[in-house]
Amino acid sequence: MKKKAMLEHWAGLEANQQLNPLPVAYKHEGSTYAEDGIRITGSEQWIDSVLSRVKDLLCDESGSTRLQVVYKQSTDRETREPIDSFNCYIQVHERGGEAQAVNRMIEGSAKRRGHQVNYLEML
Repeated sequence: MKKKAMLEHWAGLEANQQLNPLPVAYKHEGSTYAEDGIRITGSEQWIDSVLSRVKDLLCDESGSTRLQVVYKQSTDRETREPIDSFNCYIQVHERGGEAQAVNRMIEGSAKRRGHQVNYLEML
């Protein structure tokens, strides 16, 4: 897509569209480059400002999916020394069948006691 068409497309998007990434399949092998995901690079301030706008992805840390996340300081390609830049990657991965079954049991037990499971608190 050429720049003009892309900017028009972007401007026409509704601000309240739900983020709904397709999870990377359980036991996926090889690169996940072509899978749904977010890559943010630059200063910590920039990365944090973008992350603050995609908080609804946190609900994908659940009984059936998990968030694969990386947030680290970048390094120089030649010297491997840290540089004044950071990188952040986010993808949703499908949990395995056994983990999903156990999590359903935990959720059922919590529901019977009037509670809700918060997977972020379980980390």
